[in-house]
Amino acid sequence: MISASKLQNRCPGCRAQLLSFYDALLAPRTQASPHSFLRSSPPATTALSTTRSPRPSPIRQFSTSSRLFQEPVDTSPVPTPRNKETELKAEDSETIVRQARQTFGQTLPEGYLSDEEYNLYVRLYGPPLRETQPEDVGIPYRGESGDVVGSTSRYSLLRETEHGDLEEVEHTIAIEAEVPREEISEGEPDLEALPPLTDAQVDYLNMTANNQREYDALVKLQRDFESASLQPLEQAEREDTSERTEVEQDEEIDTDEYEREPDTELSEWDEPTAPRMHPNTSIGKFGPETSTVFLPKVALVEPIAALLKRADISHVQEAAERIFGGKGLPHSPSTPPMKGTVLPQTGVQLAVDQHKMSEIEADVYLATVIPGVYASVMSTLVEVRKRLGADWIRGLLDRDGGKGPRVLDVGGGGAGLAAWQEILQAEWDVLREKGEVTAREPPGKKTVIVGSDHLRHRISRFLHNTTFLPRLPDYLHSVEGAERQLDSSGAAPRRKAFDIIIASHQLMGMEKDYRREAWLNNLWAMLEPQGGVLIVLEKGHPRGFEAVANVRMRLLDEFIVPPRPEDPQDEITASSEHKREKEPGMIIAPCTNHTTCPLYKAPGLSPGRKDLCHFGQRFIRPPFLQRILDAGHRNHEDIKFSYLAVRRGTHPSGAGTKAFLQGKEAADRAFAGYEDLAKRPPNPLSLPRNIRPPLKRHGHITFEMCTPAGAVERWVVPKSFSKQAYRDARKTQWGDLWALGAKTRTHSNVRLGRAGEDSTLKNPADGGVRSRLAMGGGKKKLKMVDVLVDPSRGVIGAQERRSRHQAPERRTKGGKNVKFSDLMEEADMMAEEEDGREDREFLQGR
Repeated sequence: MISASKLQNRCPGCRAQLLSFYDALLAPRTQASPHSFLRSSPPATTALSTTRSPRPSPIRQFSTSSRLFQEPVDTSPVPTPRNKETELKAEDSETIVRQARQTFGQTLPEGYLSDEEYNLYVRLYGPPLRETQPEDVGIPYRGESGDVVGSTSRYSLLRETEHGDLEEVEHTIAIEAEVPREEISEGEPDLEALPPLTDAQVDYLNMTANNQREYDALVKLQRDFESASLQPLEQAEREDTSERTEVEQDEEIDTDEYEREPDTELSEWDEPTAPRMHPNTSIGKFGPETSTVFLPKVALVEPIAALLKRADISHVQEAAERIFGGKGLPHSPSTPPMKGTVLPQTGVQLAVDQHKMSEIEADVYLATVIPGVYASVMSTLVEVRKRLGADWIRGLLDRDGGKGPRVLDVGGGGAGLAAWQEILQAEWDVLREKGEVTAREPPGKKTVIVGSDHLRHRISRFLHNTTFLPRLPDYLHSVEGAERQLDSSGAAPRRKAFDIIIASHQLMGMEKDYRREAWLNNLWAMLEPQGGVLIVLEKGHPRGFEAVANVRMRLLDEFIVPPRPEDPQDEITASSEHKREKEPGMIIAPCTNHTTCPLYKAPGLSPGRKDLCHFGQRFIRPPFLQRILDAGHRNHEDIKFSYLAVRRGTHPSGAGTKAFLQGKEAADRAFAGYEDLAKRPPNPLSLPRNIRPPLKRHGHITFEMCTPAGAVERWVVPKSFSKQAYRDARKTQWGDLWALGAKTRTHSNVRLGRAGEDSTLKNPADGGVRSRLAMGGGKKKLKMVDVLVDPSRGVIGAQERRSRHQAPERRTKGGKNVKFSDLMEEADMMAEEEDGREDREFLQGR
């Protein structure tokens, strides 16, 4: 509840809502006169006599007073008011209590009821919440000068819009102009010595007093408000500042008490007293602050839902299952767990750049592809924003005098642009709050590749101020070297350049390597040479990871010179094989090293791969996607994806200095930890990344880290290592960077499968059990058989020898060992052959 001293500092909207609330409570029982808003009513006895029927009713309401019927009397007002003490004695106690409840609600003025009346009040309604304040009786707001804000009384009405929301409609009733009020001294004056109320003071209350006692209480509340309103605003601010200081001091005292108890165990139940997350842990968090991404309702969900109303949702569901591989849509951007089945690892089967697409297929794309792509691109863009900082986006907004960033969406169908718009709008709102900009919408140019006319017409309904291209421009063949042609003017032709290119789910649709190479060369030619960012995203399965890892390998080998403590200029040379001059560049995420990927040692496909670099993002499914999937048990989905973000033309801040660490030195320093706040915080590119969900056990947490040295290691953070590190480790999620070190580290054996498409070729870097056994010599393990021989009967049995830890042989229904029976039959056959051979030799010798 807002106190009287702070009501004048509130916004007009809050004051209007409070006043309309009090008017609604008081309106049913009052009919105020336009000239007299506060007046004394006739005596209570007269009011009781006029309101009761002359004929007694057979139904009696609950009451604690004696039953009494009165005859009708004259209801004309008495010109001469009675004495106060005489009137109180004549009034009924229950009537006073009920009138007090009606006037003051769940509050009571101090000393308003006697002991007997208070006991009756508690018996009927319970104890009051607190003492009555001036705002409880509807005193309006006055400005700093003492005048009522506005010359009209405002009444708010709510009207439903076409989108289902409620908007406020102002309804005004003009009242008479107000006379400036007089100065009133501070303190609590005597009610009998107060001067009569003026018209300017009377309009504070738009209600009728039921008796003289209420009249005096209301006048006292008005005087209290007058005194409080005369206090300067600086005094109120000083009071608020002192209150905040006291709260901060109490928090510091609690923190000191906690720090003085070193043996206190940390637990998830001790959140209020536990230390906060370490700053170096906070800067390493992956993805959005909330673990779940919500699709924008107004900008994305509602327009798509309106477009899908033209077709029955069952038809869209049938077409989606036919295109994306059946129930669960395994060939869509989502990656559902398919236990017990083996499905081909393919990309998204409905490409946005295909020109032949029916209307139902366009509806399927909107309903099934865009939500998952939006969630994965949003997580990726947030990570890029965290690693490059706020200066990166603000530099894009100030490009060429405020023209804004140029963004290209390839393969996302506008979902990548929608995610980028949310991030850019959030940064723009921060600048508006600081007063640096005034426009409501951020500047910039958005371009999307959409091949089908049906899909383009649908996407244009919710993607505004966007350029649609039917295909990706081929600058590699049409622009490169065009000035050397005979029909050219000799000048280099103009080309489009983009600050951000988001390429999602494009590589899996290209089976040939030369097509992927041409695609990457073309995107690199369209990227801004000075600080352009390229994001490549694919599905989070082994084939998708290998496609992204191949792009990473080519960029490091042919396109960019990675940052190092010392950047030798002789490395920026033209490659003789590809005839391209390498330029400065850096991998933004997810890698923190610029060496060979430890999970992609051999190029090409690796059948049997178990370990890969991918990440996950949870998002809330829109209602139409829920109906297509027939999902009734949960409304969220965890989408898995592999991605790579690269920046062209620049190195990270601090590169080339001792503060920027890379390689084994960076991994060793991160293992020691950056828990000491007195030292300089680490560069994010010098920290290891957790590439799997952490194993959180009792007393310790195990991470699978991809270190800056280009190795996959297993780090263990026990409770005995560090209290702060252990607590932060329990809060760490999949994909986070880790800066607080660990107690132990061991090399992790990654399972990379077989290198190449030839199943007989083994991968030397594979750490799986079968691969290690195969690399041991390639020979099959010999079987050991124990043969039982009786001197009189010969061979009577045979049994295969097994190790101590080997499981026992499977037995048949009759209880006999299958292999034992087979061995006995083989032994009998061998014995018969031996007897036949001896008989033949005996006959020949005879």
